[in-house]
Amino acid sequence: MTSSPTQDKSSGKGSLSALFGLAPFLKPYKKQFMLAAVALLFAAGSTLAIPAAFKKMIDLGFGQGAGAAGIEHVNAAFLALFALAALLAVATAARFYTVSWLGERVTADIRAAVYRHVVMQSPEFFETTQTGEVLSRLTTDTTLIQAVVGTSVSVALRNVLLFVGGLVMLFVTSAKLTAIIIGLLVLVVVPIVLFGRRVRKLSRDSQDRIADASAMAGEILNAMPTVQAFTHERIEAERFGSSVEGAFSTAMRRIGARAWLTMLAILLVFGAIVFVLWLGAHAVIEGTMTGGELGQFILYATIVSGSLGALSEVMGEAQRAAGATERLLELLSVRSNIQNPAQAVALPPRAANGAALRLQDVTFFYPSRPETAALSHLTLDIRAGETIAVVGPSGAGKTTLFQLFLRFYDPQAGAIQLDGVDIRHLDLHTLRDAIGIVPQDTVIFSANAMENIRYGRADATDEEVIRAARMAAAHEFIERLPEGYRSFLGERGVRLSGGQRQRIAIARALLKNPPLLLLDEATSALDAESERLVQGALETAMQGRTTVIIAHRLATVQRADRIIVMEDGQIVETGTHASLVALGGIYANLAALQFQPVHHTPQEAVK
Repeated sequence: MTSSPTQDKSSGKGSLSALFGLAPFLKPYKKQFMLAAVALLFAAGSTLAIPAAFKKMIDLGFGQGAGAAGIEHVNAAFLALFALAALLAVATAARFYTVSWLGERVTADIRAAVYRHVVMQSPEFFETTQTGEVLSRLTTDTTLIQAVVGTSVSVALRNVLLFVGGLVMLFVTSAKLTAIIIGLLVLVVVPIVLFGRRVRKLSRDSQDRIADASAMAGEILNAMPTVQAFTHERIEAERFGSSVEGAFSTAMRRIGARAWLTMLAILLVFGAIVFVLWLGAHAVIEGTMTGGELGQFILYATIVSGSLGALSEVMGEAQRAAGATERLLELLSVRSNIQNPAQAVALPPRAANGAALRLQDVTFFYPSRPETAALSHLTLDIRAGETIAVVGPSGAGKTTLFQLFLRFYDPQAGAIQLDGVDIRHLDLHTLRDAIGIVPQDTVIFSANAMENIRYGRADATDEEVIRAARMAAAHEFIERLPEGYRSFLGERGVRLSGGQRQRIAIARALLKNPPLLLLDEATSALDAESERLVQGALETAMQGRTTVIIAHRLATVQRADRIIVMEDGQIVETGTHASLVALGGIYANLAALQFQPVHHTPQEAVK
């Protein structure tokens, strides 16, 4: 069973080792990393050379009896300092550009990989994963990784070089003072490590709270008409406010821990340095150390302490990014149970009258409801070119049939065959290309009418799109839009009525021209006039193809070659409209209840 990455948010500690999971995304850019490394070495080298230039300037330029030679030494020292500054500027700019490019490039690759992986998941994944959670990982988490790859890694490496190089030069300058300062700095490491663990945990918690808030906001914004219809605006605003406050509280605990970490690191490091410099000042007074050596020691100590402080700062960013990386890797590790077969079987050539469909003793449980069978020991043969209507009470398993036909799920028992081939042996694209569907809940994308219909077949010409729209009785209302087929339909089709959205969906399915057509309440949102137009279009579309219809409307059911009545995941009645009414069973009751408003009396409804 596919596991959701949100099922165990506490799993994993967000340790820095999680950052090694980024290796596959970094590997293609070895050349850029080499250029960044070269620039980094030049920048660090020029920085470490500056204190040595100051030492020479102080000892040779300002020493006793320097005179005219001293002026020459000072001039040479300042020229050397300017050259070092120029090298540092060029190297730093090159490093900044290269690592920033890497950060943007790797982040873009990660976002694309995560999105590509998510859209390949089966509906089972989305039963347990909130869309807002996925969006949070695509945005907030990848932004953290971008900061690390594009900035923090470079800063960390630079400061590691400065720390190591500065430490070596401190030993060269004065081994005694350096030994003392190292002994003191070791004491700094313990509190930094302890606080670092707390920051890491709080970073993970903070990201989870932000994801929760995003998920809640996404869910509510997608259901605003319902929220407003029930006057829950204030309630939902308060719920979101509470969630945001929870995220804020967690973030403040993280920030507080980082602030303490930074304060402690700076206080201890600089306290140690001040103490050692006090010893150095006494050494100069006693004549065991020159003024230039003390100046050099001070500068190298500043470099070492500054690099250590920067590393502690970067460590916090790295720990946050480690948590983000862990969450993204969790998402990328999810594997759908619905996979393409290792060796796909081809469908036989398309028959002139559509596709044959067969269910053999199919039993299916939804992963989220493993105790209740949605379908139980279902066997059904649908001949090529046949029109089948599936009716039954809500929860009977009608829509589940369509989801299994499309192989959104696999049954736990039994098999489904399309033209004699088990659909588990077909490539998923081959299977789904052979099926057109008009869902009950129509999906309209944030695009114009032309592109929404063309979604049925991406390579369709404008003329083919318009022809499909005419067949679906959508052409006239599209032409009346401000820009016709180029009119933007709004997010989720908010600029269209329910009937117009459904006709767009029907046109999309007709454009696909599949051998098997699935209609899930395809005319449920249409008024009487639109229904008449669409019914005529559907009758034309049904020619030369197999059609399975979930419908309660009498006009649709009567046109079916066979009516399948389902209850509790089983087929309980099969026949024509007249034979099932005469049977006096479930279908007769459904007909009496559902068609009564149209035909006024149950007696007229079953004539």
